[in-house]
Amino acid sequence: MTEITRHTISVNGVELHYRQTGQGEAILLLHGWPQSSHEWHKIMPRLAENYTAIAPDMRGLGDSSIPADGYDKRTVAEDIHQLVQQLGLQQIYLVAHDMGVPVAYAYASLYPNEIRKLVVLDVPPPTANAAIDLWHIGFHMVPNLPEILIQGREETYLRYFYGDASPEYITEADIQEYVRCYSNPASFKAGLDYYRAFPQDVQDNTIFAKMPLKMPILVLSGERSPLGTATYEVMKTLATHVQGEVIPNCGHWIAEEQPDLLFAKLSAFFQ
Repeated sequence: MTEITRHTISVNGVELHYRQTGQGEAILLLHGWPQSSHEWHKIMPRLAENYTAIAPDMRGLGDSSIPADGYDKRTVAEDIHQLVQQLGLQQIYLVAHDMGVPVAYAYASLYPNEIRKLVVLDVPPPTANAAIDLWHIGFHMVPNLPEILIQGREETYLRYFYGDASPEYITEADIQEYVRCYSNPASFKAGLDYYRAFPQDVQDNTIFAKMPLKMPILVLSGERSPLGTATYEVMKTLATHVQGEVIPNCGHWIAEEQPDLLFAKLSAFFQ
């Protein structure tokens, strides 16, 4: 099996930690909340057979540094752009899940020529016309209160989110890795600040949407996802070449619940 190596690089005023493996054309993988680059541990060895797979921890999360601000997705996208530039990559395939999706959308809007194809997993970018009605989004956007209520109970809170996946998919070891990443109060606040930046993201996305994305886009949603087909419907309003598929026997955590099927879909789409 190809080794996954770990690195740190300075970009845009932050220290980004990233995992890398394989060789060939580059695939960049953006994780969601409450996860880290560890989310991709099942898929990266498979991708390494034909591609260079790169999975960064977004600013404030995982093992990257934790700045006080800059959690609007335009700023985080600039982090990723500078990472790609410093790694000497001309173009990439981009795969994003959950909170990684609005970052990927901002990146694709700002630097469309850097992205060959884009894969969106189960969450749309926030827009003025497509509010996602999930309880935790509004809760996380409240200033200060979530930190007060959750501090010291991070593991209990995080387990609630992973609970819709079978323990064989998100194992106890996986949970402990995510808990490690989010038990630091500064890291937990950074995760909440990604949500608190949504109003700014909506403003930015309103401007981005005036120039629809033109690269091929594949939207994959879990059959049991609470979002249903919302991700596909939103992406069709933001891009010109969008195809959507539903992953059977799968919830929200596609890369961990159905890594073999995800690998097959990515391989077919990128070829």
